[in-house]
Amino acid sequence: MLDNSPFFRQPASVTSVMLRVLVALIPGTAIYVWFFGAAVLVQIAIASITALAAEAAVLRLRGRPVWMFLTDGSALVTAWLIALTFPPIAPWWLVVLGTLIAIVVAKHLYGGLGQNPFNPAMVAFCVMIVAYPQLMSQWPAVGFTDFHAQMTAIFGARHLDAVVMATPLDALRTALHTPEAHATVAGVLGSNATFGNIGGKGWEWIAVGYLVGGLWLIQQRIITWHMPAAFLATLALIAGAACLAAPERFAGPQFHLLTGGAMIGAFFIVTDPVSGATTPRGKLIFAAGVALITWIIRVFGAYPDGIAFATLLMNMCVPLIDMHTQPPVFGYKGDKGGTS
Repeated sequence: MLDNSPFFRQPASVTSVMLRVLVALIPGTAIYVWFFGAAVLVQIAIASITALAAEAAVLRLRGRPVWMFLTDGSALVTAWLIALTFPPIAPWWLVVLGTLIAIVVAKHLYGGLGQNPFNPAMVAFCVMIVAYPQLMSQWPAVGFTDFHAQMTAIFGARHLDAVVMATPLDALRTALHTPEAHATVAGVLGSNATFGNIGGKGWEWIAVGYLVGGLWLIQQRIITWHMPAAFLATLALIAGAACLAAPERFAGPQFHLLTGGAMIGAFFIVTDPVSGATTPRGKLIFAAGVALITWIIRVFGAYPDGIAFATLLMNMCVPLIDMHTQPPVFGYKGDKGGTS
């Protein structure tokens, strides 16, 4: 994601930054396709076409230069994040509707790129999961890579009872909260085919793919270390403390880090330069807050993952965070650059 100087040695264009973000998403996307089939590529195409069409239409209505903004890559990054966070076998219209909400409402209603206070992709996810919770909870089982069946699910009739499953996070929470089940974390993880050696089967490797791409973004100085480190460290610390206190009720940090959207959230969502905090200390606070709320929703909430809701809640706090974490102006003794 785009970040401000002094982290860049030379100014980088928005197009260059967004292109490198898309490149960084490729390792995780490739592993996603390996475990869950090519449906996710179809969803990326649907979201991308919708995002570009919506962007062009709104820019024309606003009297803004269409080609300049259409080619900056920001709409494509939003589209990819939507496609990668929605179920890969979601009906096509769900992805289209979510993308329209992200581009038209969450982005351009506030003035376009650089003006939106909320992460557009996460707005799309939250609206869709509240409006269509069943459709947003239908994830394919690992190994369900039949392209014809996936296309039927996306564009045709939906008869998916035999091939859908809950997400690993949802499966664990449901098993632990079932009355009279007397289940433990170790028992659930060891007896359910949804889970792999550390986290969700397949999702462990997808998380590694996002981690590789995210570290490359740091190396390229597209993002700084503050937000990913604060998010992952806070999530690991909270999960680790809870697991030590009650290992039968709470999964350990390795499960939370390598399951669900933790890695894509750490490197590609909380690092959004427009809707996130901008000061170094503010970035740490913002990302830690997202991690804390994410863990609470994962463990005690009713949604399969909490990153989208946590991100939007912390987006609301950004003005306050930035106001109280401004570094002192050179030559002044006051914390906010006031008179000495």
